[in-house]
Amino acid sequence: MVNSVSSEENVFTTRLERVKDYEFEVKFDLPSIPDILTDEPEPLGKSEGPNPSRLLSAAVGNCLSSSLLFCLSKSRIPVRDLKASVETEIKRNEKGRWRIVSLKVKLHPFMNPENLPQSKRCLEIFQDFCIVTQSVRKGIPVEVAVEVDS
Repeated sequence: MVNSVSSEENVFTTRLERVKDYEFEVKFDLPSIPDILTDEPEPLGKSEGPNPSRLLSAAVGNCLSSSLLFCLSKSRIPVRDLKASVETEIKRNEKGRWRIVSLKVKLHPFMNPENLPQSKRCLEIFQDFCIVTQSVRKGIPVEVAVEVDS
């Protein structure tokens, strides 16, 4: 199976193939990216891989982390490390169906305290450049907190 990508249109295709039960093999559009296995948690699946909610959580956290790092890098602010956590809350809606109701992201960039004043602009604008978060926000409230560690 070949995945397609059109850079002119900024379109990419991710393919999924059912392995068994609720397990799917996810194939990305670049040969350098290994396939991953996804699965639903019990009782539907066996948690053999992340489920879609966990992938969305990871996508938001990764995108925000990358956007912050990119801005800091462009501002020539060295970051020794960056850690992130995403608390994903799911609840039943009025029809009793599970929905993601919030994502609370905490970013922990490790940088020198003397760089804090010059990082202020990045902390104000980086979220706007995160493709995933800004897209998800149309339907899911996303809270973001940045806690700078030194």
